[in-house]
Amino acid sequence: MKAFVAGATGETGRRIVQELVARNIPVRALVRDVEKARAILPPEAELVMGDVLQTESLNIALGDSTVVLCATGAKPSFDPTGPYKVDFEGTKNLVEASKAKGIEHFVLVSSLCTSQLFHPLNLFWLILVWKKQAEEYIQKSGLTYTIVRPGGLKNEDNTDSIVMQGADTLFDGSIPRQKVAQVCVESLFEPAARNKIVEIVAKSEAPAKSFGELFANVA
Repeated sequence: MKAFVAGATGETGRRIVQELVARNIPVRALVRDVEKARAILPPEAELVMGDVLQTESLNIALGDSTVVLCATGAKPSFDPTGPYKVDFEGTKNLVEASKAKGIEHFVLVSSLCTSQLFHPLNLFWLILVWKKQAEEYIQKSGLTYTIVRPGGLKNEDNTDSIVMQGADTLFDGSIPRQKVAQVCVESLFEPAARNKIVEIVAKSEAPAKSFGELFANVA
């Protein structure tokens, strides 16, 4: 297995890279700024220049990767096309490049509530709408996928247990980014994670379950 991570220098992406390195999985990290990435990412990660909005760069950047983890996301800005470009067009480009390369598994970090049009997050240039469009594009692509929809993201890890449910069943709650990264990486190894949308939050009162149990409990 060789993992390709898009959005590798983002808060969630960098933790996905860390988790992969900790599992001794070779990583190709897609970055736009190599110097910045060197300061953030583990030295074991191979840095490749590219941009999800530049399709020709993706074909080269994917190299000999066998799985793709996409943790890209539009940053809040005054550009109304940001979420459309990054969350939809960028993901679509990556899906097409992955199909051309015969990628075995595509993992997307999305968001809770993507099906709720009137969610406050959609005030940020319809970000959830475009994430949902990206999810649907992956589902129709023919690729083996896992779509991970986390609740509110926290930078600090904690000892809370992960709660995992099926699509459109969790509507609030938060989760540390480290746990999101763990779910993404574990999904590559769990047959029960394939071709599923999983929604995740973390709760102190929830019983601890193995990743195998968590994925198996989602229909």
